[in-house]
Amino acid sequence: MSAQLLNPYGSSDWSALLPVLVVSAGGLLVLIADLLLPKGARRSAALVLSLLALAGAAILAAQQWGHPFSAFGGAFVTGGFTIAFEEIVVAGSALSLLLAHRLGREDQAASAIALLLWGTAGAMLMAGAANLLMVFLGLELLSLALYCLCGLGARGTAREAALKYLILSSTASGFMLYGMALLFGATGSVSLAALLLPSASPALLSIGSGLFLVGLAFKLSLVPFHVWTPDVYEGAPLPITAFMSVVTKAGTLAVLARFAYGALSSHESATLLAPLWVLAALSMIVGNVGALAQTDIKRLLAYSGIAQLGYVVTALAGTTALGLRYAIFYLGAYTFMNLGAFAVAALLSREHEEGSRLSAYAGLGYRRPWLAAAMTFFLLGLAGLPPTAGFTAKVLILASSVGAGYAWLAGLLIVGTAISIYVYLKIVRAMYARTTGAPVQASAAEFLPWVGVAICAVATIVLGFYPLVPSDVIPLVK
Repeated sequence: MSAQLLNPYGSSDWSALLPVLVVSAGGLLVLIADLLLPKGARRSAALVLSLLALAGAAILAAQQWGHPFSAFGGAFVTGGFTIAFEEIVVAGSALSLLLAHRLGREDQAASAIALLLWGTAGAMLMAGAANLLMVFLGLELLSLALYCLCGLGARGTAREAALKYLILSSTASGFMLYGMALLFGATGSVSLAALLLPSASPALLSIGSGLFLVGLAFKLSLVPFHVWTPDVYEGAPLPITAFMSVVTKAGTLAVLARFAYGALSSHESATLLAPLWVLAALSMIVGNVGALAQTDIKRLLAYSGIAQLGYVVTALAGTTALGLRYAIFYLGAYTFMNLGAFAVAALLSREHEEGSRLSAYAGLGYRRPWLAAAMTFFLLGLAGLPPTAGFTAKVLILASSVGAGYAWLAGLLIVGTAISIYVYLKIVRAMYARTTGAPVQASAAEFLPWVGVAICAVATIVLGFYPLVPSDVIPLVK
């Protein structure tokens, strides 16, 4: 009896967290290998160990499908919703690692990769978080890793970007934490399930929900909480920018969807979430308009990401089950299209990330035709043109938003898409224009980014014709 009191959690509780624990242990193994192996083998060993840890976590998460479980007294829940987001997070992390062959100096590589894995673990915790403490734990684990990783870039603005992200992100976390405190005051519990019960103070519930959503909107880069995004993306190392563009968004979107679908009643969600749909509308327009004048690919993809997350949040409007399924599908498709574009930029980069400059793409179609064709395909997907997964995903979101009674959001999605076509075709035109750009020499280090390009291209075309939309994704909160 005393042993049970000392350890109230059983093997089932720890099994629910096994994918997260495997990723976390992978980070420790990377550091241990860095101490034991010769200098020339450390970076390669770190990449191999990290990819193996992510593959193991993906397999363990998939094995939990069809077996929902509420672990640690309802703090962490498994099920179709959690697994779908965990798999997206793992895929995004693995593809980002394929670009990390030049991440940091040789003496920084292992620590940077370990931090990336621990950030991945934080996003996976957010995917399954069912109480406010677990949400904050996952968010801060992810954020603390990114604060360090953003400063590793070779650009002179890397330290500035890291500091800017630290200050602004900490401020957003403060809003979120204050909102959590008010939600606790309104319900007397940190559980999201408690929000479904009659509140002792509706005013505290409304204000707390608003502050909580402000923090989430910042992490999602929704307008007007987006101003940090282009500068941080530009200054951070390219693999970390790729990681942030997908993994951070996936973890945060999981928290938002669980809050909107599982913790609010239909009446409360219609009232409390109305400002969120306005932010989604603004993001679709401002993100695409902001991308028009960009000459840096990382900044352009930052503004593109602002618009893309506006599309994803549009799918959640009306909090319908179909909308959630399509939002998850769009996020999965965006993961491959966006990281594919980053992989092409990595292949054009050497010591100083030359591939992030738009001038590097001038005449690329004649210098490296396969690389230009891949970039064109990913840009067409981000623009939402057939035969890519981006086209299929946008059609599904249009159908769900109109069906939920948000035709005005669907109309703005079409307008934003029309603007984005010009943005992306500007790069395509530069690649196939007759210029005399200097040829970019291939190197042996290109193997892993090319693997990323191939995986992303295949996934983008397959998902376009066979949209995999999981059905068991209604989030549980208890």
